[in-house]
Amino acid sequence: MTVDWRPSASLEALHRRAAIINQIRRFFAERDVLEVDTPCLSAAAVSDPHLFPFSTDFVPEGAAIAQRFYLHTSPEYPMKRLLAAGSGAIWQLCKVYRNGEVGSRHNPEFSMLEWYRPGFDHHRLMDEVDDLVMQVLDCKPARRVSYSAIFAEHTGLDIYRCSDQQLQQVALERTGFSGELSRDGWLNLLFSHCVEVELLEPTMVYAFPASQAALAKVVEGDDRVPSAARFELFVAGMELANGYFELTDAQEQARRFEADRQQRLALGYPDLPLDQPLLSALKSGLPDCAGVALGVDRLIMLALGASRIDQVLAFDFSRA
Repeated sequence: MTVDWRPSASLEALHRRAAIINQIRRFFAERDVLEVDTPCLSAAAVSDPHLFPFSTDFVPEGAAIAQRFYLHTSPEYPMKRLLAAGSGAIWQLCKVYRNGEVGSRHNPEFSMLEWYRPGFDHHRLMDEVDDLVMQVLDCKPARRVSYSAIFAEHTGLDIYRCSDQQLQQVALERTGFSGELSRDGWLNLLFSHCVEVELLEPTMVYAFPASQAALAKVVEGDDRVPSAARFELFVAGMELANGYFELTDAQEQARRFEADRQQRLALGYPDLPLDQPLLSALKSGLPDCAGVALGVDRLIMLALGASRIDQVLAFDFSRA
């Protein structure tokens, strides 16, 4: 059997990748943001019901009982524990792991840049994300637009007034899908198929529906009604970054964790352990801060003009 042992990316691409990573490191050094390194393995798993972590068993030498651990899908939880301990502004570039995600823009193991800024809200963090992306891509500043405005622009629907039936009808017409979804499910389907793919120029979408707050605060003033204090950056029809004005209320976070857990169970997915150390850190006091996760491989794809993620990875999943 002949095995292709060669890298999936060209050596030229790998040299350019290294230069971009060095550029990212200089960006944060110039701003006096502390680089940190947190564990990839955790006894807890991600709460998001639509993310599927890899798991492995730790068997202590001489012991008969194995302990289940999970490869992180993001370094968010331990980084927030550092923030609660008084770390100040921090950043990290690490490998993260998501089961089932593979394709031209996805690899189950990929590089994520994540950073947190105490004292920032999501608008101020959008400024900093813009600064970094403009440096790396040599592009213009991102357009900033609310979720409801960009949704109406590309679907003709007002998310605050349209019915679930109207969402379903437009989804059928535009995507051909006719199954059963929640309201957020219809919104997500239409956003991914009708909005995201049209965002070719750098675009920051903010003020997501409050029901999609995830780990963000819900605030007034960003839109006509209270909305999630989060944003996503899109370039060339591709999501590049996802940021939050972070939730600091431990009780509300525990409620959202449990809601995610119940949704996961309702979908027939296995129950996963919640991150109790994070909740304890929130109880001790997380400073007001904003944080963002950015897909480094996708950023490099854009910088190099690559059409597939394997073109910027030394060895993609098929050659791992």
